[in-house]
Amino acid sequence: MSFQAYLDTIEKKTGLTPRQLIEIAREKGLDAPGVKAGAILSWLKDDYDLGRGHGMALVHVIQKGPTINTKHVGSDGVHRDESDTLWLDGIATKPVH
Repeated sequence: MSFQAYLDTIEKKTGLTPRQLIEIAREKGLDAPGVKAGAILSWLKDDYDLGRGHGMALVHVIQKGPTINTKHVGSDGVHRDESDTLWLDGIATKPVH
């Protein structure tokens, strides 16, 4: 599953865009330097019943922003992404490539 597909699935499951979840994390102080992934994963599990794989995709964007490593961009593997920048504003507004 691509990084973007994880985020899209999270939106379908929670009804919240990745950007909305990032904002909630910020309000809870989970974007502060030094916050461990485990704290974010616990919040996502407790409040949204998200598992580790999906949770780690959100941990990345909460801690590092929407840019991902170009390793899988344009590849033909199962983890390929179309861009090194993830779309955080929801499936309905995602530009078509």
